[in-house]
Amino acid sequence: MGLSRRKYATRRGVSEKAVRKAIAAGRITVEADGTIDPVKADRQWAAQTDPAMQRGRNTESAATKPVPKSALRAVDDTLRDAGAMPEAGGEVSFMRARMANEVLKAQTAKVRLQKMKGELVDRANATTMVFDLSRRERDAWLNWPSRVAANMAAELGVDTHLTEQVLDKYLRQHLADMAEIEIALR
Repeated sequence: MGLSRRKYATRRGVSEKAVRKAIAAGRITVEADGTIDPVKADRQWAAQTDPAMQRGRNTESAATKPVPKSALRAVDDTLRDAGAMPEAGGEVSFMRARMANEVLKAQTAKVRLQKMKGELVDRANATTMVFDLSRRERDAWLNWPSRVAANMAAELGVDTHLTEQVLDKYLRQHLADMAEIEIALR
């Protein structure tokens, strides 16, 4: 003769409802008299139950599972950015990881708010606008020698064509030097 559902649940350390669910799902079987053979039921329970679905029993293996170094560095970086110093030794407690998660949520919310208020600038749009502005500025300067060469030549009493060529030569050299400057929008 086996155990009642209630006694088996107590022995197993689960609720009576969990035992009833296991019987209904076919994960464990009852004897002909309606009782549960604990040895047989434990074997069936272990073989037919997904460990990921268990609440209390899987916590020990999760606690001993190694954490990737990249995750540890990410937690330390997040806490350092928030002004909290990371702990020495490379270990991260659950509370520090949770604090890093909360800091990341707050930072994300702050960025979203700044974006909604129009305080942040889209990098791709800014890069395009700087490029377009630089191109228009360059084109305006390239047209400048032909516009002013005649007036300058008249004031100086020199050949107009030669003045325009000299201005164009030095202007192009200057623009080439300026093109070496890189704008980094990080």
